[in-house]
Amino acid sequence: MVQRVAIVGAGVSGLASIKCCLDEGLEPTCFEKSDGIGGLWQFTETPQKGRVGVYRSVLTNTSKEMTCFSDFPFPEDCPNYLRHSALLEYLQAYAKHFYLLDYIRFQTTVCSIRKHPHFTATGQWVVETETHGQQTSEIFDGVMVCSGQYAEINLPLDSFPGIENFKGRYLHSWEYRDQKGFEGQNVLVVGAGNTGGDLATEISRTAAKVFLSTRSGAWVLSRVSEAGWPVDMAWTTHFNGLIEKLLPEGTINKLRAKKFNQWFNHENYGLIPVKSSSWTSLILNDELPSCILCGAVMVKPNVKRFTDTSAIFEDETVEENIDTVIFATGYSATFPFLEESLRDACRSSTSLYKQIFPPHLEKPTLAFVGFVAVTGAILPAVELQARWITRVFNGSSELPPMSRMINEVAKRKNTLLKKGILSSKKDKTKTSFVSYMDEIAACLGVKPNVPLLFLSDPKLAWMVLFGPCTSYQYRLTGPGKWGEARGAILTQWDRVLKPLKTRVIEDSPQPATVSHWLKALALPTFLGATWIILKYLPPAWLPRTK
Repeated sequence: MVQRVAIVGAGVSGLASIKCCLDEGLEPTCFEKSDGIGGLWQFTETPQKGRVGVYRSVLTNTSKEMTCFSDFPFPEDCPNYLRHSALLEYLQAYAKHFYLLDYIRFQTTVCSIRKHPHFTATGQWVVETETHGQQTSEIFDGVMVCSGQYAEINLPLDSFPGIENFKGRYLHSWEYRDQKGFEGQNVLVVGAGNTGGDLATEISRTAAKVFLSTRSGAWVLSRVSEAGWPVDMAWTTHFNGLIEKLLPEGTINKLRAKKFNQWFNHENYGLIPVKSSSWTSLILNDELPSCILCGAVMVKPNVKRFTDTSAIFEDETVEENIDTVIFATGYSATFPFLEESLRDACRSSTSLYKQIFPPHLEKPTLAFVGFVAVTGAILPAVELQARWITRVFNGSSELPPMSRMINEVAKRKNTLLKKGILSSKKDKTKTSFVSYMDEIAACLGVKPNVPLLFLSDPKLAWMVLFGPCTSYQYRLTGPGKWGEARGAILTQWDRVLKPLKTRVIEDSPQPATVSHWLKALALPTFLGATWIILKYLPPAWLPRTK
């Protein structure tokens, strides 16, 4: 049975892992190389080598109710979308409330993690760390790697011929803090992800010209949905997830494209993705369409090559006198502290069982937390992962046999390859938030039983099925049940409205989570779908729980 657990990193994943270890009677020791918690949410005025941070104006892409940990809601007067400082304050409050700081060793770097000589029998790990130049070696019964997906900048200069001759300035978005220094310049932003879109719109306020280069396009959504509700709360529901499972993929893709184009026609703006069904090309930006419409930002295709002063694009158009190029080309996950055999086997989350456990290990005592890309908030996802991992570590839950895990990983990889989501060069997969949460919740034994809820608590069942898939739903039953979960679900819309009610108006609208004609068909449709799923999804497929 695992007792001592080493946790690498005190960011979002690390904090959740410490708490879950304590909840399950384990002894966590968290190693954090910086002097504070929060990981990339620690804003610094200047970039620090070896540490990923955020820019000054960054906002969360998920609303507070969808983002919070399942038993620790945000304060009700907190804004729905948060600045980095507000999210860091939340994490600090979380750590203080659950007494997590006592288990963190700050300014400590993990140098290596390798199997104990008797690993086959014990499952133990030898962890070597360094603090202020002093090295220490300790033995742990389990390891939770919480260094996340943003460990190292991705700057593929080899893909941009001529950049070595470019006389202007070029930098990775990691170095960007604000628009100061770009006044009056011609700026090229390479990469139309969330960061690229944010930087292009922000710099365009003072720059002479801003060009946004995209290889594959992007669906651009506003944080504000119908009637002004947070977009993730309106869309991320179990009902929508059920519809997506029942309808053919082609139909779903057409419906998505139609929905995404309601705000503006992406083809007219040069943004429509090459693969229009791709979730990986979805970004949130409330200003970008207006900037394009006003000419403040010009969308361009991928850069073919650079000259000393210009950029030549794949459509053979040329933009002269470029002053600065910002590569918003993302980050990659690296685990240099792992022994080489493990490092090679864990290069991609798709090589892991449920994107958590290396399937080839004789003992399931190593797990990755937060090494997953979901279409929603990462905090609830990593928390659910940590809850399951710690129960596997203490023996309360069991994983399937090694052969079954390996087969499932291979099957998922083949599916992604056929869909073109996964390639030999880059893992572009992004998992549906609701599907992934339900998948891990089923392994843990905390997935809400909606049909049963309709019999025992119809009001709550209605909110679970048609309302936003908030993390409170996974505290209603099973291990880690939280007595206040039901109340948190029923009052979540009140907490959305609280920070908006600075000027009270009578007869305020209520959230419309689903249209009336869908409500009329909801129950029979859901019951029929449940019967189909139960008939064709044998319970034996799910991991066993003691």
